[in-house]
Amino acid sequence: MSTTTPRWGRKGTVIMGTVLLAALAFGTTTRTWLNVTLPATDVVTPDVAVSGSDAATAVTAFAVVGVAAALAAGIAGRIARWVIAVIIAVSGIGVAVASYRIITDPLQGAAGAIGKAIGVSSAEGTVAELTVMPYAALAIGILIALAGVWLALAGRYWTTSRRYAPTAEPAAGATAADSAEGTAAPGPDVRSRKDAASGPPVDEIDSWDRLTRGEDPTDPK
Repeated sequence: MSTTTPRWGRKGTVIMGTVLLAALAFGTTTRTWLNVTLPATDVVTPDVAVSGSDAATAVTAFAVVGVAAALAAGIAGRIARWVIAVIIAVSGIGVAVASYRIITDPLQGAAGAIGKAIGVSSAEGTVAELTVMPYAALAIGILIALAGVWLALAGRYWTTSRRYAPTAEPAAGATAADSAEGTAAPGPDVRSRKDAASGPPVDEIDSWDRLTRGEDPTDPK
């Protein structure tokens, strides 16, 4: 991380803050969003509690996207961070819009639970009361959208670490010596060492005999 990065723009702060907001949005869906009172003449148990995951499934999906995008921002490059910032902003808007729809029309969010209870999605006399959770999800969704803007602004100060494998460079003296040795004709001593290393010629019979003794026939010894 660059030493000139302001405190508000630190990578860990931005990522963890965004992840926390998205996790809170997801957490609201595990709580009761609607308390539905059905007509007592239609069911034995007229009271039904509807969780956020049932009332607004989109909130759960957008919250998961927000968490994944925030975590991906930690290893993304400059251009990818801009794309991720847009994704986070869109996920926040999605959470807010889905929550607002439940707030403005509670019976719409309770339709699934009502259908399971009485067989139809609506009934005259049904009352759906909101809890505080849809309002909390709406506020958190707005904050997640702002976190996308926060990431876009803070990401300008982040540096992408790149590691390269070090390559060994031959010394100048060794290079010059290798070049000189490669261009010069081998001397008699060099030729004699090569001839000695190659050893005497080995015919097929000798090779077979050495192979049966468990020796390597290609070994010049």
